[in-house]
Amino acid sequence: MLDDMAIATDFLVTSKAAVRNLAVAITETATPEVKKLLRRELDIAIDTHDKIAQYMIKNDMYHAYNIEEQVEHDLKKADVALELIKNKNFV
Repeated sequence: MLDDMAIATDFLVTSKAAVRNLAVAITETATPEVKKLLRRELDIAIDTHDKIAQYMIKNDMYHAYNIEEQVEHDLKKADVALELIKNKNFV
């Protein structure tokens, strides 16, 4: 079952990949019109990533400014995932 944090995390990772892919596409494009279009899309992707990150920070899903809290948060998520796997007899 997906919860808000799982959905937000997936969206954050996907938006980061979009930023990276658009940046690469800009460097591979020679046509000025296409570059202009890709730059607009890159700006939108960066803005989207920022909005998701801010939402996650505000809702205590992402601890971007405190590495110890983020590591503890990630370890708890990993423990939950391991328990889910054990309860489903995958291991």
